[in-house]
Amino acid sequence: MALPLIGRDFPIYRQSNDFMTKLRGRKFLASILSGLELAILALVAIAFQGCLTIPKETIVVSAADQKMVLLRDGLPVSIYPVSTSKFGLGDNPGSCATPIGVLKVKKKIGENAPPGAVFKGRIPTGEVIPVDAPGRDPVVTRIIWLEGIEPRNKNAFKRYIYIHGTPEERNIGKPVSFGCVRMRSRDVIDLFNVVAENTRILITPNPLPNELKHTRKPSVPCPKPTKKCPEKREN
Repeated sequence: MALPLIGRDFPIYRQSNDFMTKLRGRKFLASILSGLELAILALVAIAFQGCLTIPKETIVVSAADQKMVLLRDGLPVSIYPVSTSKFGLGDNPGSCATPIGVLKVKKKIGENAPPGAVFKGRIPTGEVIPVDAPGRDPVVTRIIWLEGIEPRNKNAFKRYIYIHGTPEERNIGKPVSFGCVRMRSRDVIDLFNVVAENTRILITPNPLPNELKHTRKPSVPCPKPTKKCPEKREN
């Protein structure tokens, strides 16, 4: 049985007739309306229940928890505190809100820049500022520029919605940004180094499900062909 797709490069399959019925009955999915969101959260719910074809890395951001989870092979391997917008959630031009739904990494900017390197118009100025520098709140360290792939976040790229570093690390964990997803410099460097362009990101207003609250080791490929894990799988 095929679950929803997120683009041609995001196939998720489950060999079970009653899988979707069981999955939709889970409490943490009760308020998820988008099939695209369901597809990403399904990665975690079924990580050990058969053979999957999934992308190596995906990201989930919870505005309710102000946290980001990096998934590898469908399992949470890193959890970071973040900061989304103090103006709430949305995608209207001029709203300064953080868009929700499924987006993708469009561009990565700032490779090899030192922590605290200041960017203006996505160009490094040459200035490097310390954490919690008084009166300073520029974009620093790394920029991961996002593009929306749903109608509800179609403006994200031209609104300059990034995942980026902030010198105001004292405010990480609170919604204080102007639309972007802010991270500590060391965390955004870590993320920048492991995600590629076209990596999918789910930004949800909902709390993280229990399956995403603790890091786990990635699952290993099925050792041999079985009825539940066919030898030939899509890549």
